[in-house]
Amino acid sequence: MGPDRADVERMVVALFTLNAGLDRARRDSPGAGRLSVLQVLTAPEGERPSDIAHTLQVSPSLVTRHVQELEGHGLVAVTRDPADHRSCLVSLTARGYEEMRRLQEVGVARFVAFVADWDASDVVTLTRLLERLEVDKHATAERETRRSRRPRWAEESAAESL
Repeated sequence: MGPDRADVERMVVALFTLNAGLDRARRDSPGAGRLSVLQVLTAPEGERPSDIAHTLQVSPSLVTRHVQELEGHGLVAVTRDPADHRSCLVSLTARGYEEMRRLQEVGVARFVAFVADWDASDVVTLTRLLERLEVDKHATAERETRRSRRPRWAEESAAESL
């Protein structure tokens, strides 16, 4: 038997509250927005700004502003995309990698303080459950996408066979 609907509602409220707080922290802390962009730049050949925006689920104009700022500080390099000369690729510089590591350490230190009074097993359990939630969320989205791509007659036929 699955979870009680009221428990799921409490979980959703808790997640949305946490997410809103994290979003607020990203907006209020210049380092947080900077870190978000730097963390996306994992491919050695770089990432297109549109791909960064898609990954972060933010507007392309926000990514453009972040990239210009990061480039001005020497944290990223911007080069022409050889596959599409209308676009560019953004990649980390050595200094950008160091800044990303520094900002990650600041963020982890904050969370260490948040859970300082927790049992270690609670941190492990929360991590496992959040990872499971993310996997299940993606699996559900994939099923829904496949279902929405089916022709209407296929859905009706599947429903009749039940």
